[in-house]
Amino acid sequence: MANSWRSERWDSLRLLTPNWQSRLPGLRYDGPDPDGYMTMGEVTEFIEGFAKVSRAPVRTGVNVTSVRQAGDGYQVTTSDGEIAARTVVIASGACNRPSVPQLSAAVPAAVRQLTPFDYRGPGELPDGGVLVVGGSATGVQLAAEIRRSGRPVTLSVGEHVRLPRLYRDRDVLWWMDAAGVWEQRYDELDDLNRARRLPSPQLVGTPERSTLDLNALTELGVELVGRLAMIRDGRALFSGGLRNVFSLADLKMNRLLDTFDEWALTSGRDGEFTPPERFAATRPPQSARLQLDLGSGEIAAILWATGFQPEYGWLDVPVVDEKGRLRHDGGVVESPGLYALGLPVLRRRKSTFIHGIEDDAREVIAHLAAYLAAR
Repeated sequence: MANSWRSERWDSLRLLTPNWQSRLPGLRYDGPDPDGYMTMGEVTEFIEGFAKVSRAPVRTGVNVTSVRQAGDGYQVTTSDGEIAARTVVIASGACNRPSVPQLSAAVPAAVRQLTPFDYRGPGELPDGGVLVVGGSATGVQLAAEIRRSGRPVTLSVGEHVRLPRLYRDRDVLWWMDAAGVWEQRYDELDDLNRARRLPSPQLVGTPERSTLDLNALTELGVELVGRLAMIRDGRALFSGGLRNVFSLADLKMNRLLDTFDEWALTSGRDGEFTPPERFAATRPPQSARLQLDLGSGEIAAILWATGFQPEYGWLDVPVVDEKGRLRHDGGVVESPGLYALGLPVLRRRKSTFIHGIEDDAREVIAHLAAYLAAR
């Protein structure tokens, strides 16, 4: 259980969600630090604890190599034999492999390339500067950690979601929960595909409950550049317009904070919190570089923090689109009897969080049960 947290995460990683939000049916965090953030080891223990509490017939150490249609059901091939199933629920997640752009093929051979799956800590990096590509949660966390190790760091930033760690003395994810933002359903969204592609917010879980936005990275000495657009003749070319990118992220953050303030007023709870506040605008660099010579020796490594994607190479059913995404409606996959859980905005905005899976699971399994009953 929890194999991805045990073997595919960097050593210092913590959950972005506070401990009190870690809850599954029959199991809730009951430790001494409800407002803290679980470490990698603690997440593994929590999930293993759920396996014991639920007493589900979990078979560990078994790899699924194929799922294919067989009659009116499915044949599942595993490293421990065959399983015939009337229905199958795909709960393998959305972060099975790193998403690395094709332009990585043009990086000079002397520059080491890594993904978050390869990275464990700064000590494993070669001496010299590091280019981190991607400004979501993973990118800002790794940029900060590597910079604190003493290495020069350049962060390539595109569209991103800026959030403060604390707002009006509460965790920002407390506000998301209380104001009902997490509960927004997939069939209520104007642009579901965009919502499912949004990068993870710039957050980090630390004992200090600190904010890690681009301003904080600038103060650490991280150099900010625009989105990596091309690598040509060994030179990395970055897009301009950082000021506009930053302004858009700030605008969206302030709109979300307005939502929180409105909820506090309409719920009659405004007096429970400190007064509303707004944060300093993201500061663009005075003169952002538009290119970087990767053959000069300035950059020794590139860390691709450019997102993750699911892996469906084992799924021998024609339900995956040309971009590698599962075709489904709220977890009901196009092939009868096939279901999914744990994908972004599956049925609600909270779908990929530990505490968000339960409501989705109840509805998906209700559909599954009705499908079986109808047969």
